[in-house]
Amino acid sequence: MSLSTASYLARRAAQRERVRILYRRALKDTLNWAVHRHLFYSDADALREKFEVNRNVEDIELIDRMIDAGEASYNKWRHPDPYIVPWAPGGTKFCRNPTPPSGVNDRKLIA
Repeated sequence: MSLSTASYLARRAAQRERVRILYRRALKDTLNWAVHRHLFYSDADALREKFEVNRNVEDIELIDRMIDAGEASYNKWRHPDPYIVPWAPGGTKFCRNPTPPSGVNDRKLIA
């Protein structure tokens, strides 16, 4: 395998990874915008169609430009207040009941 072939394959792998990450982030953000799950399904199908239309593009420079445009569009339309699971970091219940400091539960102090 020549160096140009190896660099081409490495660049294509990096592009695939960027597209995969962009699709997952956009799909999760679509769920933030949908009020009900049945509305999410149609939006998710439309998002998938946007990605599938360009699946067979082979020009590396064009793919890079399309990924950059997709990331810019995602950042522009990202939800301002995304849903956070309550017990996850940033959620409303995260660290609500922290563990007590050491020594508070010692029976020797209650004598």
